[in-house]
Amino acid sequence: MVIGHIITTKQINMANKKQIGVWMDTQQATIVGRLEEGGNIEMLGVVNGEANSSNSSEKTGNNQEKTLQVKYFKEIATYLQNATLVHVTGTGQAQEQFIHYLEDTPQFKNLATAECTSNKMSDERLIEFMADKLN
Repeated sequence: MVIGHIITTKQINMANKKQIGVWMDTQQATIVGRLEEGGNIEMLGVVNGEANSSNSSEKTGNNQEKTLQVKYFKEIATYLQNATLVHVTGTGQAQEQFIHYLEDTPQFKNLATAECTSNKMSDERLIEFMADKLN
């Protein structure tokens, strides 16, 4: 008779819980996270957006702005691989646009998201802030 250890889906999900917090505006994103259940929130990285250069045509400028935004969002998303929860905060509409980007990206379809607005804060304060939000 073989006696095995049965792991339920809930146990697997809890064991592999990766929670990420992002403070962002249109120019910079600071990413912090808890990479395992019960672990500490730590600094993961900073992503800087590129400035849109001036263009002679409004259409070209809008297209370039959209391209740069998608590039910025993709770079932030590299920190979200295998995450189960992301809490996004910032000063304006950038966080809403980023959450919509995640919703429209198939690999993040099961990612739980939350958002709020906040002013820019130090890395230490962001870690404290996200420790509250990710519990």
